[in-house]
Amino acid sequence: MADPLEHIINRSDTWRGMDTGNNAFRQHSPANSDWHGVDALPTGFTELDNGIALGGWPLHGGIEVLGDDNNVNSMGLFLPIMATLSAQKRWQAFIAPPHIPYAPMLSTRGVATEQILLVHTKNREEQLWATEQAIRSTTCSVVFSWLGSGEYRYAELRKLQLAATETDTLAILFRSDSAAEQHTPFSLRLASESHRTVRILKQRGGKPSAPILLPPEEDLPTGPQPWEQPSEAVRTRTGQILTPVA
Repeated sequence: MADPLEHIINRSDTWRGMDTGNNAFRQHSPANSDWHGVDALPTGFTELDNGIALGGWPLHGGIEVLGDDNNVNSMGLFLPIMATLSAQKRWQAFIAPPHIPYAPMLSTRGVATEQILLVHTKNREEQLWATEQAIRSTTCSVVFSWLGSGEYRYAELRKLQLAATETDTLAILFRSDSAAEQHTPFSLRLASESHRTVRILKQRGGKPSAPILLPPEEDLPTGPQPWEQPSEAVRTRTGQILTPVA
């Protein structure tokens, strides 16, 4: 069976990180023995690991992050795991990101920018499809998808959660604060309340938490942020933002 990500990679509005070397990512096997039998990956923040029942980001079942402003400030939570997953030499997919990842900052934090895959979708149906295919693909170590303030049926989210359950791809879905009153199928739901404050709203095998304060020594970047400014990006003929990461 063909790689379900192949069609996305071959689209003209998908940008791939440079220096991948003879399609190395597409040939990479998901059967990475270092990750077999692992249920969670350390977040890189001690207080957050202590608050999550599994002791880190759940590798199966998906993570939902609620916040405002397209969750642009929430990416700091995931820089440590992006650096860790860079060792797998698989794609790190960004589905419908609000801005362009800022390559110098990511590189400084140990993230392999040549592994970044940017996917720009035209509508909600295409975004849901691309997100599911990326999660199910054997060639992604992590998938970030910005669902924003759109309304999604539980069944649609359940498909993504099932895909995350069946693979070793870390799935992270960003949604608006307005989704807090809706049921979620994902294993972990967080709220990014301020620069260094996180609240666990729901988790499998554990309870919600009081606000978790991340100490300054476990750095969340204050600047530059992991994003380019939109004005610095190059716009394609369709008006979509498309800028090389590396």
